Amino acid sequence: MIAARHLFGTLLVFFTFVGHSFAEEYDVVVYGGTSAAVTAAVQAKRMGKTTIIVCPDKHLGGLSSGGLGWTDTGNKAVIGGLAREFYHRVWQHYDKPETWKWQTRESYGNKGQGTAAIDGEQRTMWIFEPHVAEAAFEDMIRDNEIPVHRDEWLDRENGVKRDGARITSITMLSGKTYAGRMFIDATYEGDLMAAAGVDYHVGRESKDKYGEEWNGVQTGVLHHGHHFGAVKQKISPYLVPGDPSSGVLPRISTEPPGEYGAADDKVQAYCFRMCLTNHAENLVPFPKPAQYDPAEYELLLRILKAGWREGFGKFDPIPNYKTDVNNHGPMSTDNIGFNYDYPEASYERRREIIREHETYQKGWLYFIANDPRVPKEVQDEMRRWGLAKDEFAENGNWPHQLYIREARRMIGEFVLTENELLKKRPTPDSIGMGSYTMDSHNVQRYITPEGFVQNEGDIGVSTHGPYQIAYGSIVPKRGQCDNLLVPVCLSSSHIAFGSIRMEPVFMILGHSAAAAAVIAIDGGTNVQDVAYAKLREQLLKDGQVLKATGLDLGGSYGQDPAKFAGIVVDDTKATTTGQWTASTSSKTWIGQSYRHDGDQRDGKATSRFETKLPESGTYEVRLGYTPHSNRASNVSVEVYHAGGQATVTVNQKRQPPIDDLFVSLGKYEFHTDKPAAVVVSNRNADGYVIIDAVQWVRVE
Repeated sequence: MIAARHLFGTLLVFFTFVGHSFAEEYDVVVYGGTSAAVTAAVQAKRMGKTTIIVCPDKHLGGLSSGGLGWTDTGNKAVIGGLAREFYHRVWQHYDKPETWKWQTRESYGNKGQGTAAIDGEQRTMWIFEPHVAEAAFEDMIRDNEIPVHRDEWLDRENGVKRDGARITSITMLSGKTYAGRMFIDATYEGDLMAAAGVDYHVGRESKDKYGEEWNGVQTGVLHHGHHFGAVKQKISPYLVPGDPSSGVLPRISTEPPGEYGAADDKVQAYCFRMCLTNHAENLVPFPKPAQYDPAEYELLLRILKAGWREGFGKFDPIPNYKTDVNNHGPMSTDNIGFNYDYPEASYERRREIIREHETYQKGWLYFIANDPRVPKEVQDEMRRWGLAKDEFAENGNWPHQLYIREARRMIGEFVLTENELLKKRPTPDSIGMGSYTMDSHNVQRYITPEGFVQNEGDIGVSTHGPYQIAYGSIVPKRGQCDNLLVPVCLSSSHIAFGSIRMEPVFMILGHSAAAAAVIAIDGGTNVQDVAYAKLREQLLKDGQVLKATGLDLGGSYGQDPAKFAGIVVDDTKATTTGQWTASTSSKTWIGQSYRHDGDQRDGKATSRFETKLPESGTYEVRLGYTPHSNRASNVSVEVYHAGGQATVTVNQKRQPPIDDLFVSLGKYEFHTDKPAAVVVSNRNADGYVIIDAVQWVRVE
């Protein structure tokens, strides 16, 4: 058999006797069917190793093929290697005219998240239909002749065999056994990692555990508008409004939320990323779930009756008149509080949780579209939509993958925290980069001490540009498991994972994990002892991006203030009072981020931009901001000049007319012996107030 293996270099499998069953043996065994599993298997095979994917899934690609077509890319310039190859394959598909079945390419336009969906120069496409993504993953597997054993569930109690600190084989509930030299856990849940006895964490660490600002319970922190502060009036949680003795509405916890910054064992909310359409020929009306109960949505009805109307804000367009629908608002598709036991649950209990999420979300759609109490304009809009007939056909047009935003997280050789993502501390041995906002969805819905309902846990904090991901974050602690790599449930804090958990990053890390596995095999070493110089050389050869410098990296990112005329003071240089939150969610901005006031409208948030101009004269003063329909139309701006003070009102809903970045505040005389200053306030604002930069340009 050994001679035959040397003779046939492409031989995929041979059999050895393990216990009482025959084991299929491979160099690299990848457990899981996620996007990271695909890139890991492809990389290992391309480096000359026998490889197999063994997974509980029937469909490859995880969330990338399960409805998340509006890719959370962050900075596209740092997405390289096999991840970029995947998005190139998607581009190849949409470059064929016949693929635009329901919609012309011209009518779709080039919509994207921050930047263009279709990048012709880079030959990539970042937004796509679910079936297109699945086909791309299947093509990658087929083209590299990688076997995939589907619907195979790890025996989590007895299925991991070890020889000291090394896994020798894994056995499924079906009885099938797979032996390997290296193993990669590419599941969203980290089941192989946990069954192998590797340390991990579930829930939020305290903010003090790793010296972080944004970890732990986040009571009082209201980002993104996915909270009840976004509703015009406070909402009572009680069956009879204002009467605690009447009982509490469904889907509101009666438990205290915990102290700010404290640790807990709760995880952020899950949902399905739904593919909907408003194209009649391809539309399936929303079904009424078997366990539908309109009482479950009484809270939503109160929100709508209070005037909230932003529920369609995340019906993001993907090709062929379809959407990727994500959570948006205080009671949306996120099923807050109904997933806490999922990470550690049995397979059967997980299936129950998934069914409950499906019932809740289908009921949410059906309620809005059919309950006569829903405001007419909201109901009429929802009735325009339905499930897409040509997606997930074998599953009633419903996504096959629940969005497991977070489950177990390994405690490995190196723990990534917000301090590395914010570049407060260096990151050793980079194997790839992330760049998306540190983003956690809500964790709890609770009753405030004042007797109103509120959500907790939703956070969006900019990383101020791309950051490196350490090799030590995908390997277990030395001595715990010497031949296992974990590119999905990697070693990071809760808030750091909020950025790392994006699908392109998982693909990057799957690729890098497999490269490390092969180098470990070839060198006869443990994964903890892989020579980083060799790994780095291989990853750079494969097109991975391990380091980024400068601001203008392309993709959704800021523009360098130094490249503009005159003097530009970025928001990071401003002196502020009150709460200002950094963000990078808009199409573009100046510097490393922009900031908003959280729509507080309390007059407490001010920002003073000040500079000393190089010479006296007349200058045009310009305010930089990012426009959106939720911005304030009456932002108060004070300009301090040689002649005194001028107050200007800026409508930040409108696109800035100068370079799509700045609006003029007027021309004023300035003297070098007095500082030039601009103060922005949220006093009497009727929406979000944005601060990005102030520019002084000499005109005389």
